[in-house]
This record gives sequence, structure tokens and C-alpha cells, in this order.
Amino acid sequence: MTERTEELFRDDSYLKSCDAKVVEVNDRGGIVLDRTVFYYTGGGQPGDTGTLSFDGGSVRIGTTIQVDGDIIHVPEEGQSLPAPGTSVKAEIDWDTRYSLMKMHTSMHLLCSLVPCGVTGGQVGPDKSRLDFDVGEHTLDKEALTEALNRLIDEDHALETMWISDAELDANPDLVRTMSVQPPRNAGRVRLVKIGDAVDLQPCGGTHLARTGEIGRLRIGKIENKGARNRRVNIHLGD
Repeated sequence: MTERTEELFRDDSYLKSCDAKVVEVNDRGGIVLDRTVFYYTGGGQPGDTGTLSFDGGSVRIGTTIQVDGDIIHVPEEGQSLPAPGTSVKAEIDWDTRYSLMKMHTSMHLLCSLVPCGVTGGQVGPDKSRLDFDVGEHTLDKEALTEALNRLIDEDHALETMWISDAELDANPDLVRTMSVQPPRNAGRVRLVKIGDAVDLQPCGGTHLARTGEIGRLRIGKIENKGARNRRVNIHLGD
């Protein structure tokens, strides 16, 4: 299916709003726009919330998802929806998004410190988690917390780049997740690079420009989820 929505968040995670036009309102009330700053649920990161404003009213968006290639802005119940063709201003809840950007970037830093495959994960605005297939490797909470904050203090730059599906297939070690493949988009894959050699892996999520924006991090509970699986909880703030 040809994508109908330009994904502005892919190239600039700091965009808070954009002007757009309603392409469709589906039979469940989901709104498709021709362009959007709303990130849709994926890669363990929740979809953005926010507001669509237009002449005569506004609509609160409770989440954003992707269905059959379409980005669906899901309105909260009980609202009057804009008709197809309506011009709108799409604006995300920035404070929540920015916290998610901090946490998603932090999870990449954690990946760089744990030399094990990732079996699962979930991004939250204040607390996130990554599950690792640790094998014989041991995890030390205090050492991980210290190492994470050192990477933050070093203020590494982040950048994104695109490679072809064939290039990714030729470099399978770039993929850290063991059960989920990275999103592929029209024959190409987006990579997120931190610093010169801190971390490089495929990811479609939203991230910071520099690690120094994160602030303080701490590792919370490290949970035993099986013979080889350990769940590492990570928190923003001291």
C-alpha cells in the first residue's frame, strides 16, 4: 500500500506541530492526515497524544497507531470529527513526547552496555524496561547506573541514517532484538547512531539530539524472568 501520510517525526523528533489536511475518517472514527508529527505505536514506544485544531473546533487524540500502512490518529470518544478535506493543526503533547525521547535514547545507551540479545522492551515517560537473554553474563545495578550517567555526561550526539534492506541483511549483527525485526520502509531501514562508537542499531522511534539532554538516570529492579532472561528497569531522575 502506498503511504498516504508524510512522517515528519522521522526526520525531526523536535517538531511539536504541523499544518495538515484530513485524508480520511474511517468507519471507527480514526483520522488519517496527509502529514503528521504524531509518532504511532511501535518498537515498544507508545503512540503520541495531542490535539487536532480546525475552524470551528478541535479533537483530542488519545493515541496514534498504524493499521495496514495508514497512520491512524485515534480520537477520544464523544467528539465531533473533522470531515475529509478539512485543514487542521496537528499538535502533540510535547512534555510526554520529550520524556519518551529521553527514555528511548536511554534504552539505546543501556543496550550499548549490555552485550546480550534483547528479548523485549517497553518505553514509558518515567520508567522503561529492557529484557536481555543474559546467558552466563551478570548484571550489576550500581555499575550500570554509573556507566549510563557517564555516557550522559559525555554528551554524545545522535544522528539518523538510512541503509538498504540488502545492507541490513548483510550486517545482521546490527539488530539487537531477538524476536522482532526492525521496521522496513520502501526497501530501506533507519539507523540511529550515538557518538562515534557508543551505539548503532536500527530503530524507528523518536530520540534526542544529544545524550546530555537526558539528565540523571538510575537502574531500578533487575528481575529474573527465567533461566536466561533478565528484565532491567530504568528510571528518569535520581
